[in-house]
Amino acid sequence: MAAPQSLTPSPVESRPRGPRHPAATGAESRRGLVTRARRMARTLAVAYPEAYCELTFRSPFQLLVATVLSAQCTDVRVNQVTPELFRRFPDAHAMAAASLVEIEEIIRPTGFFRAKAANIHALSTQLVEHWDGEVPSRLEDLVALPGVGRKTANVVLGNAFDTPGLTIDTHFGRLARRWKWTESEDPVQVEKEVGEIIPRPEWTVLSHRIIFHGRRVCHSRRPACGACFLAADCPSFGLGPTDPGTAADLVKGENRTELLRLAGIEEEAQ
Repeated sequence: MAAPQSLTPSPVESRPRGPRHPAATGAESRRGLVTRARRMARTLAVAYPEAYCELTFRSPFQLLVATVLSAQCTDVRVNQVTPELFRRFPDAHAMAAASLVEIEEIIRPTGFFRAKAANIHALSTQLVEHWDGEVPSRLEDLVALPGVGRKTANVVLGNAFDTPGLTIDTHFGRLARRWKWTESEDPVQVEKEVGEIIPRPEWTVLSHRIIFHGRRVCHSRRPACGACFLAADCPSFGLGPTDPGTAADLVKGENRTELLRLAGIEEEAQ
């Protein structure tokens, strides 16, 4: 199978402008921003064609609970906890009938377990009382549930109901700011501004792709700049190592080899 081809020049093929990029200097036009953002989105689609929600769930209710648990916790840890939680309390009716102590004991590894247990129990009770145990499919109804904000609501809407939504988690916000798609630290404002430059049908899958990229390449502390296939379009190039070999060691994920090829880096066979 032929290696995937990036839609933007790799660090190896062209010297990224980084701080000299028009977006970094304030010289980028609105049209330029939209063109660049959509080009980056297309390249992310090449890199992560099968990006998906990494939380394990079998129903809208289970996704809702798992997303509440994911606050300040990794998806990996949540996925270690939810099998037992959903074995004992698979739906809103069962969760509402559970005691807080029972829920707390199971979800303790996710952190902030008392507050999360209280929210899960309360939202389950509200679903039973007002929605016959079903999860509503409108944003305004979801955010009215205890412990459910716009991020959680958009995760549920996009992945359980196929309603496009932008999931502004820490990875999404960090990358959107690094790429100068926004300057805002406010998730609601980030959602608004990104939603204005990316077509609505792409919102959910783009969220997955940006989160994948944040976990695999554009890390919080040491982004793999020299091994990033988006480098030529990134105004923050240089925040992390720019040497391709050094940066390549920072790239993670099951498709690491393909990500490096998109950046113009071919690793020698071990």
